[in-house]
Amino acid sequence: MSKPLDSSFSAAGRRRLLLAAAVVAPFVAGIGAAQAQSSNWPTKAIHIVAAQAPGSSNDVTARALADYMGQKLGVAVAVENKSGGGSMIAASHVARSAPDGHTILIALNSQLAQAPVMMKNPPIDPDKDLIPFASVGVGPVAGVVHKDFPAQSVAELVEYAKKNNVNVGNYAIGSGWQLMLGQLAKETGAEFNIVNYKGTGAMLVDLFSGRVDIGAGSLAGMGAGIDAGNVNPIVVFSQQRSSRLPDVPTWVEAGYTGPAFEHLMESNVLYVPAGTPADIVEKLAQLVADSYKESERMQNVHKTLAEDNPPIIGADLTRFIEQSWPSYRKLSVELGLGQE
Repeated sequence: MSKPLDSSFSAAGRRRLLLAAAVVAPFVAGIGAAQAQSSNWPTKAIHIVAAQAPGSSNDVTARALADYMGQKLGVAVAVENKSGGGSMIAASHVARSAPDGHTILIALNSQLAQAPVMMKNPPIDPDKDLIPFASVGVGPVAGVVHKDFPAQSVAELVEYAKKNNVNVGNYAIGSGWQLMLGQLAKETGAEFNIVNYKGTGAMLVDLFSGRVDIGAGSLAGMGAGIDAGNVNPIVVFSQQRSSRLPDVPTWVEAGYTGPAFEHLMESNVLYVPAGTPADIVEKLAQLVADSYKESERMQNVHKTLAEDNPPIIGADLTRFIEQSWPSYRKLSVELGLGQE
């Protein structure tokens, strides 16, 4: 015959069990709600926050994706531009949003990579506060020289810059272009006078008119000047030659290797807030990948930018970020850039 439990112990035990149940219940309910929300995603309109101004590759890519996602998901997908602050205005807005897959950031890879070293007190930590899920290329970024500039190749530029002043149009402080030229100067003894601009537009005006000697940019802005003969491309910043500029060498083909010349590839990377359920992140990544094959509007963006490669997701994206972010940061520090 079993011995009856002490009444005082039984009462205490019941109180502990009731207390434990009261504490655990909200967590269990929360897990269930999160799972339900995840499986039912999306449950409302989706907002894509673009970190660059209207008309940029960042903006047109965001709007093409919004169009495709809206059709596939059956909900409204809106694009809001929050440019400035080295993409931190847009990034901090998204990072502080609910991690439910309804708020997405699209920003240039270089700017979030450099934020921790370029800014004294960045509002967020891009490594911890955001989850990247896809990268869409901006097409080849081309280094160009004005049509009347004496040097018309990388080799000629290096030799000329050892003896003469060369004014360089730079579309943003800490750009991949600036880091590349910093490394080129370090390796060759060439000297470059960097002229910083707040964006590509103003730089292109001075570059096409000859006020600065050389510059760089994606074909979204640079293409018209190349086609008109105002500037001549001498190098493309990509792993392989561009179908749009088949006669223009890469940095490696021009004789320069290493992180500055091989790892600083620009792209538009998409993120969600940290804590977003993994299955939603995977669904979003797959949507971006599918857009390249199924969306005529996305295909037209790729054609306009002369982007030859599909979006990257998954393990390929992880490798891309693990390679490019440390390179951007290390080279920025070595060049003495930041902190704001």
